[in-house]
Amino acid sequence: MMDADEIRRRIERIKHRIADAGGDVAHVGIVAVTKGFDSSAIESAAHAGLSMIGENYAQELHGKWSEIATATKTALEIHFIGRLQSNKIRQLAGVVDVWQSVDRMRLVSEIARHDPGAAIFVQLDVSGSATQGGCPPDEASLLVAASRQEGLDVAGCMAIGPQGSPSEIERAFREVARFADRHELEHRCMGMSADLEAAVRAGSTMVRIGTALFGNRPPRNSSAQGA
Repeated sequence: MMDADEIRRRIERIKHRIADAGGDVAHVGIVAVTKGFDSSAIESAAHAGLSMIGENYAQELHGKWSEIATATKTALEIHFIGRLQSNKIRQLAGVVDVWQSVDRMRLVSEIARHDPGAAIFVQLDVSGSATQGGCPPDEASLLVAASRQEGLDVAGCMAIGPQGSPSEIERAFREVARFADRHELEHRCMGMSADLEAAVRAGSTMVRIGTALFGNRPPRNSSAQGA
């Protein structure tokens, strides 16, 4: 198991970065991104006081979930943050608490079918990268409305920052924050280890942190982890 004390020290450094960027550490949540690491990373994050866990791959998440102690599971909120395939939703229902990467109508229908009333975040595309997923902001309003009509809890929106200068990244994140305000969404999950300051300045309420907590990620074994 990773050293929970070291994880706590890293959490404090992250909180200092949030505060230095003008954020309220009491109101900016940390999602511990454990993709690529084994189940001990989840256990260590939980022992260090983190409750939100971010995972990207269905098969990998299922494998880890079977290894985690029941007492730990009850303390965790699992966020699925990777590109979501509709055929994976059925197997993830019951494990995932928050579906963060909802970017098209088909996903809305499948989540409503297999996980009625689930909490979701609509993913906005502010990076222009087809590989990262996300719905164009000018189309995302329809997605929010459809999700609510299906009985889902649209708890927030999320985005992956674009490549560029800090000011360009912050400008993109501010677009996400404005979208959240227009649609009365509580959470704006934006910012990762490298760009959390720009996200916090733009109004992020939740950051997804992997490298700054756990170090460099091991190479991914795609055949073992699945999508």
